[in-house]
Amino acid sequence: MRENRLARHAESGEAPSINFNNVSLSLGDKPLFDSLSMTIDGGRCTCILGPSGCGKSTLLRMISHTTTLVYQGTIRIESQTAGDGKIAWMSQNDLLLPWLSLLDNVLLGVKLRNAESSSHRAKARALLKEAGLAEYEDALPATLSGGMRQRGALLRTLMEERPVLLMDEPFSALDALARMKLQNLSARLTRKSTVLLVTHDPMEALRMGHKVLVLSNRPTQVKSIVSLAGTPPRNVDDPEIQAYFSVLLGQLMDESPV
Repeated sequence: MRENRLARHAESGEAPSINFNNVSLSLGDKPLFDSLSMTIDGGRCTCILGPSGCGKSTLLRMISHTTTLVYQGTIRIESQTAGDGKIAWMSQNDLLLPWLSLLDNVLLGVKLRNAESSSHRAKARALLKEAGLAEYEDALPATLSGGMRQRGALLRTLMEERPVLLMDEPFSALDALARMKLQNLSARLTRKSTVLLVTHDPMEALRMGHKVLVLSNRPTQVKSIVSLAGTPPRNVDDPEIQAYFSVLLGQLMDESPV
């Protein structure tokens, strides 16, 4: 494993770190992870890149306890084991409830906790406006495009204001302009959270992450680390970012089967 550093990280603050210690998992007779160890910094956004099938989504499910797969080793959120209620998770599928309006889907978390208030509805409406969805707050998911549903799922995740956010390709269904706007919104609203963001896009990782982890093909290990200066979202035209993009793209091409 090699590490490229542009700047030292500041103190992590209140949001917890996530620690993987010798995590191993086999699917059938083939190892997916073999003694994987890594740390996700507290209060920072860590982006994960890697070839298809290397287990990026599985990592998020293991942290959130949304998988029945049995693994060896430990995954800990600070001093707590994974899945202790500190987590908001956005999967690749939007998972909007078809019988609820877009506004009510964004409010789903507080509704399930019987904690909905006028201030929550005001915040949800403000988020919908920022995401360009204000006129669709009463629409059912079936009447919305895939990109609009994904925006709604992202807003539902951001409404939770949890200290840990797990995001699996949260911007993949969006056009270029919507993607940039939602990246800006997410970076602003998660600035004090521990964010683990899975993406296939090296430029998105460099724009959004304080740290980028590149995973190898199976058995999956951390192949390289890039630590970035400044505060996300970054300017994609920055020459330093462009240089790192070329490096990351080359590493992904080396790991991906033809």
